[in-house]
Amino acid sequence: MFIDYYELLEISPNANSETIERIFRYFAMRYHPDNRDTGNESRFSEIVEAHNTLKDPVKRAQYDVQYRDHLSLRRELSEEASNAKGLERDVVIQAKLLSLLYVKRRQDVNNPGIGDEELERLSGCPREHLEFHLWYLKAKGWIARIENGMFAITVDGIDRANSEHRRDVAVTRLLDHTN
Repeated sequence: MFIDYYELLEISPNANSETIERIFRYFAMRYHPDNRDTGNESRFSEIVEAHNTLKDPVKRAQYDVQYRDHLSLRRELSEEASNAKGLERDVVIQAKLLSLLYVKRRQDVNNPGIGDEELERLSGCPREHLEFHLWYLKAKGWIARIENGMFAITVDGIDRANSEHRRDVAVTRLLDHTN
């Protein structure tokens, strides 16, 4: 797991070596295990590790490459989280998966399963994205793996699909009456 040494030491990534030393001494005294009031052994160890990395020019350069990669990932995460279309798309994919599994169960109640690859093909969602949706639907108890390893909709999943359908029908009726 990546540890942001700049954040840990509360310094800028542009901080010079004198600033790093000054801040390190301050935190080292504050968190040293011998300090009865504010001592914290694990925090002290983290600060020593951050200091040892950032004071060495070669280690710092190597760390800064990882730091920039980490910032890039955080920026991507933040951008995706602020994009409402991503959440809407997820809701549509999950509804589609429930619908596919609903129809399969209705068509053949004794053989209700759909395999991973077929779900990927039918949903139009690549496997790496499908994993999240399958995890979510399983965690909610709306789908489950059956004995043969395929996915099938559960009773709760059928109730969910039915309630979503009723809501959509009600909205459509309301929209029809306003025109």
